[in-house]
Amino acid sequence: MKKIAIIFAGGKGERMNIAKIPKQFMEIKNKPILCHTVERFENNAQICGIIVVTAEAWFDYTKDILKNYKKVISVINGGNTALDSQYLGLLELKKILKEENAIVLIHDGVRPLINDKLINDCIDCVIEKGTAITTAPAIETIIRINEQGDIIETMDRNFCQLARAPQAFLFEDIFGTHEKAIKEKKHNFIDSATMMQHYGYTLHSVVGPAENIKVTTAIDFYNCATMLEKEVLK
Repeated sequence: MKKIAIIFAGGKGERMNIAKIPKQFMEIKNKPILCHTVERFENNAQICGIIVVTAEAWFDYTKDILKNYKKVISVINGGNTALDSQYLGLLELKKILKEENAIVLIHDGVRPLINDKLINDCIDCVIEKGTAITTAPAIETIIRINEQGDIIETMDRNFCQLARAPQAFLFEDIFGTHEKAIKEKKHNFIDSATMMQHYGYTLHSVVGPAENIKVTTAIDFYNCATMLEKEVLK
């Protein structure tokens, strides 16, 4: 069964505030963050194809910076929301697969601090259990508040994790669920995992490395740059 990565790089980076370009194209070690992310999948022995979903205004630039990656089989424009962009990526994959099934790893273009083991663990989990949601242990106390901002519950950290990416599924499951959500006009979930759970799928966690952060703010960028420059990933 083919293993395909769909990487989303259509964000505007409005919370970054340190550059005039989208965060996925900011450079670390003379290379856009998106390229660092794509390389993790390019270099994985099991991944045989990568689809990159980008913003229309940056389409030509995205194609240009990814032209030397052999596993990038398609670069397409995204939609109005992250979930819409995921669906467009899956539609593109459907054309390629035709009637074949595959394991799909959905990942953020600004999450370059993944490693080979995590990609393989997600694939293995889908093969064994059908779904794989990357998580990280909660290392600080998590609380619940009410509308007034009052603390109403302190959560047991032993049972709390942070949802991250990749999120991996069988193609026919994730594509079919998107189709159902669109038909029912419920295509506004926060991510694939939330949508899949809503439609009855059991989500299985795969604990990833703590450094597998999403570059959203300036602090994230500098932390990511430090780790990539020091080559801390295994």
